[in-house]
Parts: sequence; C-alpha cells; structure tokens
Amino acid sequence: MNTLIHSPLAGRVIALSDVPDPVFAAGMLGPGVAVDPDPADGGNVTALAPVSGRVTKIHPHAFIVADTSGRGVLVHLGLDTVQLEGEGFTLLVEQGDAVTVGDPVVTWCPSAVAAGGRSPIVPVVALQADATQIAQPAARTHVDAGEALFTWA
Repeated sequence: MNTLIHSPLAGRVIALSDVPDPVFAAGMLGPGVAVDPDPADGGNVTALAPVSGRVTKIHPHAFIVADTSGRGVLVHLGLDTVQLEGEGFTLLVEQGDAVTVGDPVVTWCPSAVAAGGRSPIVPVVALQADATQIAQPAARTHVDAGEALFTWA
C-alpha cells in the first residue's frame, strides 16, 4: 500500500540529511524530507495536514497525523522550536481530530522563528519507516503547500 505524503507548506525542498539537526539528519525518527518555508511569505503560515487520518499527537511546534493504516507522519515546525513553549503558534485542531489532507492544522510565523535565531526548516518524517520505503518525486527545488512531497511504499 502506498501513502502519498503532501507538503504542509510552500518552500524549498531539502534532503533530510541536510537538516541542521543531528536527530533529523541521521533519520533517527524515520526517513523523509524537509521544507524551508518561502521567505517571501514573511507573515503567518498555516501548516496543512500531510495525509488524511487522525491527529495522534499535537504540540504547538509539531504534530503527527496517522492515516487509516496507522502510518504516522511527523511535521516539525522549525528546529528547537519546543523552546518557544507555544509562543507564536496557534493550534487549529485537537489531538484525536480527523483531518483530510490539506486541512489547516497549525498557524505559525517562520520569519519570527528565524528572527529569534532558530531555523524555520520543517522536517516531514515517515515515522518508523525504512528508508527503502520512501520514494521522492523527481528532483526539484520548490514545493507548493498541499503538493505531493514523497510516497511511502
């Protein structure tokens, strides 16, 4: 069964191994890719559900949506953003809510995260998947919010 993972926001696509965080870069949570938010947006950005399913975990800075087969996709809004203790993030859903791919989940301001000295890069991780299960679309440098990001086979 293949699961198509959609981008939670618009930005530059980067390899997970290039994320400036050792846990994500090493794939310790699972394989995936990351999105560096478009700087032109400047203001608030709403992160979207990457798959249809249920919100199994939500924090202001990160959320997991599990599809109907139980595959969990982690979206982590920026690096070291847990230190912000929720400041600058607005939750639009609650843990346990059903979502459809593309539904709004969290609103945040990547430029404010960057201005505070943190990276706004957003890792999108197939939790507990094997790297061989991930197929990325043809090489590209930019993705739109809601656009296909990778396939989990």
